[in-house]
Formats: sequence, C-alpha cells, structure tokens
Amino acid sequence: MTVSTWTVERAVEELRAAETGRTARRPITDDWPELDLATAYQVQTALVAARGARVIGVKLGLTSRAKQQRMGIDAPLTGWLTEDMAVEAGIPIPAGELIHPRVEPEIVFTLGTRLAGPGVTPATAMAAVRTVSAGLEVIDSRYRDFRFTLPDVVADNASSARFVLGDVTREPGTLDLGLEACVLRVDGEFADTATGAAVQGHPANALALAANALAERGLALEEGWHVLTGGLTDAIPFRPGHTVTAEFTHLGTVTLR
Repeated sequence: MTVSTWTVERAVEELRAAETGRTARRPITDDWPELDLATAYQVQTALVAARGARVIGVKLGLTSRAKQQRMGIDAPLTGWLTEDMAVEAGIPIPAGELIHPRVEPEIVFTLGTRLAGPGVTPATAMAAVRTVSAGLEVIDSRYRDFRFTLPDVVADNASSARFVLGDVTREPGTLDLGLEACVLRVDGEFADTATGAAVQGHPANALALAANALAERGLALEEGWHVLTGGLTDAIPFRPGHTVTAEFTHLGTVTLR
C-alpha cells in the first residue's frame, strides 16, 4: 500500500471497520508514517462524526508524567465523549461489544458554564464546574496489543469506549481533589490506589489544559458536558465476568461489570 492511498477519510474507514468488526489492527502509522498530530485530530473529529452520536463531553488521555515521557509529549491529549459511550450504573457491558478493554478510575467534572481558552487557569477552570463525581472509564484501543504512536491514539479518539459515573455528586468547593483518594478493586480484590494528585498534580490542572488545548483548534468545553480528567491509576484488563469497583473518599463508589 502506498502512502498516497491514505487520507483522513481512509483512516476513518479503517478505524470504524476495526471498531464495528471488533478486530484490532496494526497502527495506522505503520502504513501512513506521515500522519502528524494535526491530521490525527482531523481524523478523530471525522471519526466521531461518522459514528453519528451526540457529543456530551471530553476525555483526557496520557495525563501522568510517566505516560507522557513514554510517548515523548509534554501535555495530555483529548478525545470526545459521546452519548452512546455512557453506561448506566448496574448494567453489565456485553463483552462482545469490545476488543480488549481496560478500566481506569477517574475524577469527573460536569460543567455549569461554557469554558473556553486560551488562558484558562486552574482557578477559572474550577469556577466553571457545577459538580464533581467519581467515574470509571473503559478504554479499548483499536490497535493490536495497545501498540501505537501519539498520532495513532489521537486518531483513535484516545482509545475511548465506555464510561460510567457514580451517583454521588459534590460541589467542587467542598473537596480537596488533590487529596481525594481512590481504591480500585477487581472482584473484591485490591488492584491499585491513587489520589487526585496523580492527574497533572490536581484535576483542575487537567481541566484547564483541556480547555486551552481545545482553544488551539477553535473549540471549547460546553455547559453540561462531562470531562473525564484522566486515569488515577494504570488501566487494568477488564475481562468477561469481572466486576471492577472504585471506592473514593468523598465521591462514593462506582462499579462496572
């Protein structure tokens, strides 16, 4: 296959085929090495549009310094959340819908007002937040073995798949989110633990970064949107029959099966 056969539209077709066929593929950059970050975001936007579901928020990926260093970047990436990704609490996710899912716990903001960059600070970001809740995100790369470059994962909408929110909501001013702790369990057994400081030092920093990153593309975070601020722990495999639970200090407990 020659480079000239690859376009944004071709990349969307390939990623859609992998998602709907539940079959992982090799990274697009193996065939299209010229794919850069700006073009990858064009693929991401077109991919989400092709899925036809309403956008209801944004997710951040690669929020930890360790993950950023592995990928050779100095800021998180963003992806879109759509209404068909939202899972109702207590409803199992059919294993056949996904390829090789993993789960990570998140602190989630719901916006009370529109938040537009550039120049958003953590303080101005938090002023736009209506409520904070716990969440679990299911990521599911369309690439074999989760092997990809930065443009690959951006094009794949940051490995987005599903998410669920807890039923406890708090006003942001009532919590120290940097110290908010989470214990992650699989089938009742301890898997990992972290605090909100694992996300860019504080989830407010991640929210500000998201707003400013979107502003570079002429976009903003809209009122009512959810923002998944990034995994507090490493993502863990989510296999058939598993029950994953995240227990937060003040944000309650959220579960996925």
